[in-house]
Amino acid sequence: MPLSEHEQRLLDEMERSLYHNDADFVATVGSGGGRPTYRSIAIGALLGLAGIAVIVTGVMLQLAVLGVAGFVVMFVGVLVAISSPKRLVEEAPRPAEARSKASFMDRMNERWDKRQDGREQ
Repeated sequence: MPLSEHEQRLLDEMERSLYHNDADFVATVGSGGGRPTYRSIAIGALLGLAGIAVIVTGVMLQLAVLGVAGFVVMFVGVLVAISSPKRLVEEAPRPAEARSKASFMDRMNERWDKRQDGREQ
């Protein structure tokens, strides 16, 4: 069901207000995204196929444990395929990057404080 014009304007206004007033929240939610890479999709697909092969082998040999292990391998393959890329070993931030990020957040917090002080007076 489509929104009325009034509801659409209110929604747009609330969204703009959120972007302007809560920079920390927007930065947290906006950076969480990330699309899976082709490499993770390929590895996940290979794990999924290997899991199916282990399941079929477990059925042929009538070993339930092997079937369960195949399902686990297949499930892990699906998780790898749909997960966003993450570095396993996080590199320590370089001093220049750490300073620039901290100063950006400090500036955003200062702007927030100024904006809030301006409204209260």
